[in-house]
Amino acid sequence: MFNFRKKKNDKLKVSFGKIKDVPADFEMIEKYFRNKDNSEAFQTLSDKTCDDLDFDELFCFLDRTNSRIGQQYLYNRLRTITSSGEETGRNEEIILRFKQDEVFRVKIQRELTQLNDFKAYYLPSLFQDEHISPPKYFFIFKLLSFISILLLVLLPFYPQIVIALIVVFVINLGIHFWNKKNLFKYLQSIPQLLRLNHIAASIHKDSLLSKINPNLIQSIKIINQVKNRMLFFQLEGKLQGDLAVIFWSTFELVKTFFLLEPILLFGVLKRLNTKRKEIEDVFAYVGEVDMLISVASLRNGCDTFCIPEIGNKETKIVAKEIYHPLIQNCVTNTISVVNKSVLLTGSNMSGKTTFIRSIGLNLITGLIINTCFAKAIMLPMIRIYSAIRISDDLLNNKSYYFEEVLTIKAMLEKSRNGKPSLFLLDEIFKGTNTVERIAGGKATLSYLSKNDNIVFVSTHDIELGDMLVDEFELYHFSEIIDEKSLDFDFKLKEGKLKNRNAIKILEINDYPESVIREANEISKQLDKHVGKVGSSLLD
Repeated sequence: MFNFRKKKNDKLKVSFGKIKDVPADFEMIEKYFRNKDNSEAFQTLSDKTCDDLDFDELFCFLDRTNSRIGQQYLYNRLRTITSSGEETGRNEEIILRFKQDEVFRVKIQRELTQLNDFKAYYLPSLFQDEHISPPKYFFIFKLLSFISILLLVLLPFYPQIVIALIVVFVINLGIHFWNKKNLFKYLQSIPQLLRLNHIAASIHKDSLLSKINPNLIQSIKIINQVKNRMLFFQLEGKLQGDLAVIFWSTFELVKTFFLLEPILLFGVLKRLNTKRKEIEDVFAYVGEVDMLISVASLRNGCDTFCIPEIGNKETKIVAKEIYHPLIQNCVTNTISVVNKSVLLTGSNMSGKTTFIRSIGLNLITGLIINTCFAKAIMLPMIRIYSAIRISDDLLNNKSYYFEEVLTIKAMLEKSRNGKPSLFLLDEIFKGTNTVERIAGGKATLSYLSKNDNIVFVSTHDIELGDMLVDEFELYHFSEIIDEKSLDFDFKLKEGKLKNRNAIKILEINDYPESVIREANEISKQLDKHVGKVGSSLLD
């Protein structure tokens, strides 16, 4: 036993700071979030924004939790930005203790790993889903149970009632197996609730961790009122897997004879139905503890991270050596934007989209888990929307351009609701022709950048830089090209991109000389045409 405990402790110590090596089951992890009412949150991140920012990959990188509860709770927190920062100081104190006190951390981790059974994913169903209601004729179940007891008591005195006993048993047998499908649904979750409540009570004894929810002990006591009845489900789960067949058969016979399963099941569900808030309180408490250990582990495994400075007064983003956490050896960049937006120019693969995603991901992790991937960063309390990854909707007969129009229309509506927002766009209106793309892009970006909003947009249309110079800070990414090679430094540079290199890249890749020559000639003609359009728009 001592050896096993030591091995478990050693494993927990070694894994601290490291990414999990097991795949994430998002269908189960998302269950708590999908059914939770987050209407009071500052913002709930949309599926669109999450897809644009590779949220699932981000979650897998951030997730260092020890339990299925912690996973579900962390996922929900990463999808919901809250406006209250009152708990930040308390959380930082807990995170620091987890990082510094290994003995304490491992002790809590051992408790949490007891909730790493796959069945723990079903716990939210106890306070989020509608429970099965007993049938209208449920009183008959109790009557049949009483009759069974009565017949057994009378049997030694009246042996002839054995026929009646057999008839009642056959009826009870049918009811017993009818109820099996109901019972199976809760065999996943009710035993886990017993375990959750016990672990919460154990963890809550620590004076620092009790600060997360000082009143939790009341919820624990209320759930314990149903503890004795719930123990039956814990025993049922063990019997199916661990005890000898003969003992299981005897126990099954007793349950059938007295209809224990349906009577206890519907009785427990009736009581649990009145304790939804208390169950969620305990669930959220354990999830919060596990999430804070996860943040401590994340920080321990990062070479560079910082605690952001969050401001509410200015729409300011100032980042020193910010990087994308999902890219190994990512090049860092520094940017300072105050009361302005950002327009990025540069060729494909130069780093524009990655930088925009870096800003979005750091805003999310900064506002939610108080951790950013930079040396220092200042962020506003702001909502985030994106239009980065857009595709044709063939099932609904929508073209790429139409999908883009609808996505950006939603942004325009958000931009005027009086709530400052960060808008992330990659290659605005690239689904249409050059002239209309530039004209529509300029008008749209000017509109989005009003009302204390911040826009980060990438584009190949360097003409937009001249048109938006008063509203946007201009930056660019560039590449180094020689006769036979193309290299990127992925460094952010001030100003707009002055040179186009797409045709040069064709030349490097041995396109026919006639193709290169004709392309250059056409490019010059188009430059003049677009330049005239741009000048007329500025006028």
